[in-house]
Amino acid sequence: MQPPSLSQTRATHLQHTQNQYDCSLYSSHKRTGKTVHFLISSGPSTALNSAPMSDTGSSNAASETGMTIGVFDSGVGGLSVLKALRSELPQAHFVYLADSGHAPYGERPDDYVLERSRRITQHLLQTMDCQGVVIACNTATAVAVQQLRADWPGIPLVGVEPGVKPAVAQSPHQRIGVMATTATLRHARFHALVQAHAAQEQVLAQPCPGLALAIEQGDLQAPEIQNLLAQYCGQLRDKGVDTVVLGCTHYAFVHEQIKALLGPDVRLVDTAEAVAKQAARLFQALPKSPAAGEPPALQASVRLQTTGNAQQLHDITLRWLGLNLPAQKIDI
Repeated sequence: MQPPSLSQTRATHLQHTQNQYDCSLYSSHKRTGKTVHFLISSGPSTALNSAPMSDTGSSNAASETGMTIGVFDSGVGGLSVLKALRSELPQAHFVYLADSGHAPYGERPDDYVLERSRRITQHLLQTMDCQGVVIACNTATAVAVQQLRADWPGIPLVGVEPGVKPAVAQSPHQRIGVMATTATLRHARFHALVQAHAAQEQVLAQPCPGLALAIEQGDLQAPEIQNLLAQYCGQLRDKGVDTVVLGCTHYAFVHEQIKALLGPDVRLVDTAEAVAKQAARLFQALPKSPAAGEPPALQASVRLQTTGNAQQLHDITLRWLGLNLPAQKIDI
């Protein structure tokens, strides 16, 4: 697929910022109880910390910028990232696209995931006129983010990856488990992440086939979910891990069940809030969208799209995020 022709002005405006950051690696910045959120930049540390912070902890750019941001996942798991993004960017407009008609990515071949990621990114940038994209999916990030950045070099693309580095920093005995999809764990990008940050530590990869798809159905108390969690968490607990990385955005919605099954002494590492904070910093370079000049009542919109069941996306968004929004079925 050939990427669309984009404005040279926008590309020039954003090229320096895109080169300055890599939004997919994480190290320590914030803790909430025993759930730890981390973020680092591959660019200069002065640039990472340059956005002034308000009293609420959000960057001023987040409260002033009315940009339009696309967010996509293989399904509903990325809603956990959308929730954090709305907190960090309260006046931004969001288009959330759940590719539920093609889920789960974690059990698909790489070329399939890459093709879907390129189609969706093109749709968000060209059809929906988004100014940046958050890839709220670990599998899509592992498989596609490098190619997407090559296809659209002037557009900020924020990806997510398992928080291996922060887990190493927090693990008392260097026994770390990573719960993720089969595709994420088999990819060279994950192995490079472990080699770079945990070559001397014991990292136990725990594939969780079926779990993301079960969560995708929306009933978090379903017996299938409970059985899968008991199986996967039991295997990690039996191996004596002291820190577990949630390497799939779907898993954030069963955080409490995982925590209960692993026990109170096991730390959980999640990255949704870290991704949102990095997006706020990165997207401050974007020009405001036309809607930024509208009255406050018309700001901070969220548009839901899905390649699957629109009613299901509406119901899950209402149940999980408390947002009563219409969802649009699309074919791309």
